[in-house]
Amino acid sequence: MTVRIGTRGSLLALAQAEEVKARLIAAHDHLSENNIEIVVMSTRGDRVLDRPLSEIGGKGLFTEEIEASLLSGDIDIAVHSLKDMATVLPDGLELVCYLEREDVRDAFISAKAATLKELPKGAVIGSASLRRQAQTLALRPDVSVVTFRGNVQSRLRKLEEGVVDATYLAVAGLNRLGLDDPRVHPIPVDNFLPAVAQGAISIEIASHNQTAREMLAPLNHRNTELCVRAERAMLKILDGSCRTPIAGYATLTGDQITLRGQVALPDGKESYSNTLQGPTQDPEALGHRLGQILRDQAGPAFFAKLAAGV
Repeated sequence: MTVRIGTRGSLLALAQAEEVKARLIAAHDHLSENNIEIVVMSTRGDRVLDRPLSEIGGKGLFTEEIEASLLSGDIDIAVHSLKDMATVLPDGLELVCYLEREDVRDAFISAKAATLKELPKGAVIGSASLRRQAQTLALRPDVSVVTFRGNVQSRLRKLEEGVVDATYLAVAGLNRLGLDDPRVHPIPVDNFLPAVAQGAISIEIASHNQTAREMLAPLNHRNTELCVRAERAMLKILDGSCRTPIAGYATLTGDQITLRGQVALPDGKESYSNTLQGPTQDPEALGHRLGQILRDQAGPAFFAKLAAGV
Protein backbone atom coordinates (compact mmCIF):
# COMPACT_ATOMS: atom_id res chain seq x y z
CA MET A 1 0.00 0.00 0.00
CA THR A 2 1.29 3.43 -0.99
CA VAL A 3 -0.16 6.56 0.59
CA ARG A 4 -0.08 9.54 -1.77
CA ILE A 5 -0.02 12.98 -0.14
CA GLY A 6 -1.00 15.90 -2.37
CA THR A 7 0.50 19.31 -1.73
CA ARG A 8 1.48 22.59 -3.32
CA GLY A 9 5.13 22.95 -4.24
CA SER A 10 6.35 25.85 -2.11
CA LEU A 11 8.98 25.17 0.53
CA LEU A 12 6.39 25.84 3.23
CA ALA A 13 3.80 23.50 1.69
CA LEU A 14 6.45 20.79 1.35
CA ALA A 15 7.52 21.27 4.96
CA GLN A 16 3.91 20.79 6.03
CA ALA A 17 3.52 17.67 3.89
CA GLU A 18 6.74 16.25 5.34
CA GLU A 19 5.40 16.90 8.85
CA VAL A 20 2.25 14.93 8.05
CA LYS A 21 4.35 12.14 6.55
CA ALA A 22 6.52 11.93 9.67
CA ARG A 23 3.46 11.86 11.94
CA LEU A 24 1.86 9.09 9.89
CA ILE A 25 5.02 6.97 10.10
CA ALA A 26 5.20 7.54 13.86
CA ALA A 27 1.54 6.59 14.30
CA HIS A 28 1.46 3.44 12.14
CA ASP A 29 3.92 0.52 12.14
CA HIS A 30 3.01 -0.47 8.58
CA LEU A 31 3.96 2.94 7.14
CA SER A 32 7.51 4.02 6.28
CA GLU A 33 9.52 6.22 3.95
CA ASN A 34 9.07 3.53 1.31
CA ASN A 35 5.29 3.60 1.07
CA ILE A 36 4.39 7.28 1.49
CA GLU A 37 4.73 9.45 -1.60
CA ILE A 38 4.49 13.24 -1.65
CA VAL A 39 2.85 14.38 -4.88
CA VAL A 40 3.68 18.01 -5.71
CA MET A 41 0.99 19.90 -7.58
CA SER A 42 0.84 23.35 -9.14
CA THR A 43 -2.28 25.43 -8.48
CA ARG A 44 -3.54 28.50 -10.30
CA GLY A 45 -3.04 30.52 -7.13
CA ASP A 46 0.66 29.67 -7.26
CA ARG A 47 1.01 30.46 -10.95
CA VAL A 48 -0.82 33.82 -11.12
CA LEU A 49 1.14 36.19 -8.90
CA ASP A 50 0.61 39.57 -10.52
CA ARG A 51 -2.95 40.16 -9.30
CA PRO A 52 -4.77 40.11 -5.94
CA LEU A 53 -6.61 36.89 -5.11
CA SER A 54 -9.85 38.86 -4.99
CA GLU A 55 -9.50 39.56 -8.73
CA ILE A 56 -8.79 36.01 -9.87
CA GLY A 57 -11.15 33.87 -7.84
CA GLY A 58 -10.27 33.74 -4.16
CA LYS A 59 -9.14 30.93 -1.91
CA GLY A 60 -10.20 28.06 -4.17
CA LEU A 61 -7.32 28.93 -6.48
CA PHE A 62 -4.93 27.18 -4.08
CA THR A 63 -6.94 23.97 -3.91
CA GLU A 64 -8.83 23.29 -7.17
CA GLU A 65 -6.26 21.03 -8.81
CA ILE A 66 -5.48 19.20 -5.58
CA GLU A 67 -9.14 18.58 -4.81
CA ALA A 68 -9.75 17.28 -8.33
CA SER A 69 -6.98 14.73 -7.72
CA LEU A 70 -8.62 13.67 -4.45
CA LEU A 71 -11.91 13.09 -6.23
CA SER A 72 -10.23 11.15 -9.05
CA GLY A 73 -8.26 8.99 -6.63
CA ASP A 74 -4.88 10.14 -7.92
CA ILE A 75 -3.96 11.13 -4.36
CA ASP A 76 -5.23 9.80 -1.02
CA ILE A 77 -4.93 12.84 1.23
CA ALA A 78 -4.24 16.55 0.74
CA VAL A 79 -2.35 18.79 3.16
CA HIS A 80 -3.42 22.42 3.36
CA SER A 81 -2.78 25.60 5.29
CA LEU A 82 -6.30 25.89 6.64
CA LYS A 83 -6.44 29.66 6.25
CA ASP A 84 -6.26 29.09 2.46
CA MET A 85 -9.30 26.80 2.43
CA ALA A 86 -12.75 27.91 1.29
CA THR A 87 -15.50 27.50 3.89
CA VAL A 88 -17.54 25.32 1.51
CA LEU A 89 -15.77 22.27 0.08
CA PRO A 90 -16.67 20.48 -3.16
CA ASP A 91 -19.21 17.66 -2.82
CA GLY A 92 -17.55 14.42 -1.81
CA LEU A 93 -14.64 16.01 0.09
CA GLU A 94 -14.16 16.81 3.77
CA LEU A 95 -11.59 17.92 6.31
CA VAL A 96 -10.98 15.09 8.77
CA CYS A 97 -7.76 16.00 10.55
CA TYR A 98 -6.25 19.11 12.12
CA LEU A 99 -2.68 19.17 13.39
CA GLU A 100 -1.89 21.05 16.58
CA ARG A 101 -1.90 24.74 15.80
CA GLU A 102 1.33 26.70 15.53
CA ASP A 103 1.84 30.34 16.56
CA VAL A 104 -1.17 32.30 15.27
CA ARG A 105 0.48 35.73 15.15
CA ASP A 106 1.41 37.84 12.15
CA ALA A 107 4.99 39.03 11.85
CA PHE A 108 5.88 42.58 10.83
CA ILE A 109 9.02 42.31 8.72
CA SER A 110 11.28 45.26 8.04
CA ALA A 111 14.91 46.28 8.32
CA LYS A 112 13.83 49.90 8.81
CA ALA A 113 11.56 49.58 11.85
CA ALA A 114 10.55 47.07 14.50
CA THR A 115 6.87 48.04 14.42
CA LEU A 116 4.35 49.55 12.06
CA LYS A 117 4.19 52.61 14.32
CA GLU A 118 7.90 53.32 13.81
CA LEU A 119 7.77 53.43 10.00
CA PRO A 120 8.09 56.91 8.47
CA LYS A 121 5.12 58.65 6.92
CA GLY A 122 4.57 57.52 3.33
CA ALA A 123 6.30 54.17 3.81
CA VAL A 124 5.26 51.37 1.43
CA ILE A 125 4.07 48.05 2.83
CA GLY A 126 3.59 44.96 0.69
CA SER A 127 0.72 42.60 1.40
CA ALA A 128 -1.72 40.49 -0.60
CA SER A 129 -4.07 40.19 2.37
CA LEU A 130 -7.04 42.56 2.53
CA ARG A 131 -7.24 41.84 6.27
CA ARG A 132 -3.66 42.98 6.83
CA GLN A 133 -4.23 45.95 4.53
CA ALA A 134 -7.30 47.06 6.49
CA GLN A 135 -5.60 46.57 9.86
CA THR A 136 -2.53 48.46 8.65
CA LEU A 137 -4.46 51.43 7.29
CA ALA A 138 -6.64 51.61 10.40
CA LEU A 139 -3.47 52.08 12.47
CA ARG A 140 -1.44 54.06 9.92
CA PRO A 141 -3.59 55.77 7.26
CA ASP A 142 -0.49 57.73 6.18
CA VAL A 143 1.32 54.69 4.69
CA SER A 144 0.72 52.93 1.36
CA VAL A 145 -0.14 49.25 0.94
CA VAL A 146 0.67 47.54 -2.37
CA THR A 147 -0.17 44.04 -3.57
CA PHE A 148 2.68 41.71 -2.67
CA ARG A 149 2.22 38.03 -3.50
CA GLY A 150 4.50 35.02 -3.75
CA ASN A 151 6.02 32.45 -1.43
CA VAL A 152 7.92 33.31 1.75
CA GLN A 153 11.31 33.36 0.04
CA SER A 154 10.23 35.58 -2.85
CA ARG A 155 8.61 38.09 -0.51
CA LEU A 156 11.70 38.31 1.66
CA ARG A 157 13.80 38.75 -1.48
CA LYS A 158 11.60 41.63 -2.68
CA LEU A 159 11.98 43.21 0.74
CA GLU A 160 15.78 42.96 0.43
CA GLU A 161 15.61 44.54 -3.01
CA GLY A 162 13.77 47.56 -1.59
CA VAL A 163 10.54 46.99 -3.47
CA VAL A 164 8.74 47.80 -0.21
CA ASP A 165 9.73 49.08 3.22
CA ALA A 166 7.96 46.32 5.13
CA THR A 167 5.74 43.29 4.72
CA TYR A 168 3.90 40.70 6.80
CA LEU A 169 4.13 36.93 7.05
CA ALA A 170 2.54 34.40 9.39
CA VAL A 171 4.84 33.47 12.27
CA ALA A 172 3.70 29.85 11.88
CA GLY A 173 5.13 29.60 8.37
CA LEU A 174 8.43 31.13 9.40
CA ASN A 175 8.68 28.68 12.29
CA ARG A 176 7.91 25.68 10.10
CA LEU A 177 10.64 26.74 7.70
CA GLY A 178 13.10 27.28 10.53
CA LEU A 179 13.73 30.88 9.46
CA ASP A 180 15.43 33.07 12.04
CA ASP A 181 15.61 36.59 10.66
CA PRO A 182 16.36 39.73 12.71
CA ARG A 183 13.88 41.68 10.59
CA VAL A 184 10.99 39.54 11.87
CA HIS A 185 8.91 41.10 14.65
CA PRO A 186 5.83 39.13 15.86
CA ILE A 187 2.77 41.29 16.46
CA PRO A 188 0.60 40.72 19.56
CA VAL A 189 -2.81 39.26 18.70
CA ASP A 190 -4.48 42.18 20.49
CA ASN A 191 -2.91 44.55 17.93
CA PHE A 192 -3.46 42.43 14.82
CA LEU A 193 -6.21 39.80 15.07
CA PRO A 194 -5.05 36.93 12.81
CA ALA A 195 -6.72 35.38 9.80
CA VAL A 196 -9.26 32.67 10.51
CA ALA A 197 -7.41 29.35 11.06
CA GLN A 198 -3.98 30.98 10.78
CA GLY A 199 -1.27 28.57 11.97
CA ALA A 200 -3.41 25.45 11.45
CA ILE A 201 -2.70 22.59 9.04
CA SER A 202 -5.70 20.59 7.85
CA ILE A 203 -5.91 17.33 5.93
CA GLU A 204 -8.61 16.73 3.34
CA ILE A 205 -9.86 13.41 1.97
CA ALA A 206 -12.55 12.05 -0.32
CA SER A 207 -15.51 11.26 1.94
CA HIS A 208 -15.70 7.65 0.79
CA ASN A 209 -12.05 6.95 1.67
CA GLN A 210 -12.55 5.21 5.00
CA THR A 211 -8.98 3.90 5.02
CA ALA A 212 -7.57 7.42 4.90
CA ARG A 213 -10.05 8.59 7.55
CA GLU A 214 -8.94 5.87 10.00
CA MET A 215 -5.26 6.39 9.20
CA LEU A 216 -5.47 10.11 10.02
CA ALA A 217 -7.51 9.77 13.23
CA PRO A 218 -4.45 9.49 15.55
CA LEU A 219 -3.02 12.72 14.13
CA ASN A 220 -6.02 14.89 14.93
CA HIS A 221 -5.60 17.58 17.62
CA ARG A 222 -9.05 17.98 19.10
CA ASN A 223 -8.56 21.41 20.71
CA THR A 224 -7.31 22.87 17.43
CA GLU A 225 -10.23 21.31 15.58
CA LEU A 226 -12.81 22.85 17.92
CA CYS A 227 -11.28 26.32 17.68
CA VAL A 228 -10.90 26.44 13.90
CA ARG A 229 -14.37 25.01 13.35
CA ALA A 230 -15.78 27.93 15.32
CA GLU A 231 -13.64 30.43 13.39
CA ARG A 232 -14.59 29.00 9.99
CA ALA A 233 -18.28 28.97 10.88
CA MET A 234 -18.05 32.69 11.65
CA LEU A 235 -16.19 33.25 8.38
CA LYS A 236 -18.91 31.49 6.42
CA ILE A 237 -21.65 33.74 7.85
CA LEU A 238 -19.56 36.82 6.99
CA ASP A 239 -19.14 35.68 3.39
CA GLY A 240 -15.46 35.02 3.90
CA SER A 241 -14.01 35.35 0.44
CA CYS A 242 -10.74 37.07 -0.34
CA ARG A 243 -12.81 40.19 -1.04
CA THR A 244 -13.69 40.76 2.61
CA PRO A 245 -11.20 41.71 5.36
CA ILE A 246 -12.10 39.28 8.16
CA ALA A 247 -10.12 38.25 11.23
CA GLY A 248 -10.95 35.64 13.83
CA TYR A 249 -9.34 33.77 16.68
CA ALA A 250 -10.76 31.20 19.09
CA THR A 251 -9.21 29.94 22.31
CA LEU A 252 -10.24 27.07 24.56
CA THR A 253 -10.57 27.13 28.35
CA GLY A 254 -12.04 24.00 29.89
CA ASP A 255 -15.29 23.26 28.08
CA GLN A 256 -15.69 26.83 26.78
CA ILE A 257 -14.57 28.41 23.50
CA THR A 258 -13.93 32.15 23.39
CA LEU A 259 -14.20 33.50 19.85
CA ARG A 260 -13.11 36.96 18.73
CA GLY A 261 -14.05 38.28 15.33
CA GLN A 262 -13.59 41.37 13.19
CA VAL A 263 -14.83 42.55 9.81
CA ALA A 264 -13.57 45.70 8.10
CA LEU A 265 -13.50 47.73 4.92
CA PRO A 266 -10.25 47.37 2.93
CA ASP A 267 -9.33 51.03 3.54
CA GLY A 268 -9.44 50.48 7.31
CA LYS A 269 -11.84 53.37 7.87
CA GLU A 270 -14.65 51.21 9.19
CA SER A 271 -14.51 47.99 11.20
CA TYR A 272 -16.59 46.01 13.66
CA SER A 273 -15.43 43.53 16.26
CA ASN A 274 -16.96 41.44 19.01
CA THR A 275 -16.29 38.47 21.30
CA LEU A 276 -18.53 35.57 22.21
CA GLN A 277 -18.17 32.51 24.43
CA GLY A 278 -19.90 29.15 24.14
CA PRO A 279 -19.61 25.42 24.88
CA THR A 280 -17.27 23.12 22.98
CA GLN A 281 -20.15 20.81 22.07
CA ASP A 282 -21.16 22.95 19.09
CA PRO A 283 -18.37 25.22 17.82
CA GLU A 284 -20.25 25.93 14.59
CA ALA A 285 -23.20 27.36 16.51
CA LEU A 286 -20.86 29.75 18.31
CA GLY A 287 -19.26 30.84 15.06
CA HIS A 288 -22.62 31.33 13.37
CA ARG A 289 -23.86 33.47 16.27
CA LEU A 290 -20.82 35.72 16.30
CA GLY A 291 -20.88 36.04 12.53
CA GLN A 292 -24.49 37.17 12.67
CA ILE A 293 -23.75 39.60 15.51
CA LEU A 294 -21.00 41.18 13.40
CA ARG A 295 -23.29 41.33 10.37
CA ASP A 296 -25.94 43.08 12.44
CA GLN A 297 -23.38 45.48 13.92
CA ALA A 298 -22.02 46.43 10.52
CA GLY A 299 -25.41 46.72 8.85
CA PRO A 300 -26.48 46.48 5.20
CA ALA A 301 -24.73 49.68 4.13
CA PHE A 302 -21.35 48.28 5.20
CA PHE A 303 -21.77 45.11 3.16
CA ALA A 304 -23.06 47.13 0.21
CA LYS A 305 -19.78 49.06 0.29
CA LEU A 306 -17.84 45.80 0.29
CA ALA A 307 -19.84 44.47 -2.64
CA ALA A 308 -19.23 47.70 -4.54
CA GLY A 309 -15.51 47.57 -3.84
CA VAL A 310 -15.55 50.86 -1.94
